[in-house]
Amino acid sequence: MTTLTDDIKDSPSVPIRPAARMVAGVKVFGKGETEVLALNGVDAQFAAGQFTAVMGPSGSGKSTMLHCLAGLDRLTSGQVLIGDIDLQSLSDKEMTIMRREHIGFVFQAFNLVPTLTAGENIVLPLTLGGRKPDREWVEGLARALGVEHRLAHRPSELSGGQQQRVSMVRALVTRPDLLFADEPTGNLDSKAANELLVQIRGAVDDYNQSVVMVTHDARAASFADRVLFLVDGSVVRELNYPTTDSILDAIRELEE
Repeated sequence: MTTLTDDIKDSPSVPIRPAARMVAGVKVFGKGETEVLALNGVDAQFAAGQFTAVMGPSGSGKSTMLHCLAGLDRLTSGQVLIGDIDLQSLSDKEMTIMRREHIGFVFQAFNLVPTLTAGENIVLPLTLGGRKPDREWVEGLARALGVEHRLAHRPSELSGGQQQRVSMVRALVTRPDLLFADEPTGNLDSKAANELLVQIRGAVDDYNQSVVMVTHDARAASFADRVLFLVDGSVVRELNYPTTDSILDAIRELEE
């Protein structure tokens, strides 16, 4: 099977390499008395072919960090770089090209279009970009994630786990340089969550995919190669080769 980084369609104005980093990232919401500092000078690097989990208490800035890395939001100051390209320097049109062609995103709420079939949802990013789907690639991904027999069904006819696997195929169908996932197992039962995490881990190991996942679940984070811990908008700890126990120990130490 073709690897996820083969045959990526680059825009001449947006060259891309499969790595990301945030440099002195600051994100402020609101003004005056309602001002909230969501990210407070975050420095973090994400290597190609690595699975990174991001953890922290509610309000720590982890989802904001993910959204800024993925180009869904912009920093107030600092840099987000995909390869050598500073997302802050891109126009809205260039940012759209970046997200559509080079970045995959898996949402907790699935975000499938209810009036489209699973198959139509999967190829939607390609359709919007005016690109013809590679049927062999689409069918291979659907088969790998166990939804090949559900492509004619609408989201309402699928279980939560099936919907999330469809959203995973959709995120991978453009062969993205980076895959971001925001609490992807949050709406799944333990069996479906485990199956999805195995698939994400397989995307890293088998296809050299680069993955950044926000999660509150220590077991989910244990599938990653490393874990970054955020507190009050700052990275306060990094844990390599994590296990569920080592993650729980780190969380307890941070809470002391």
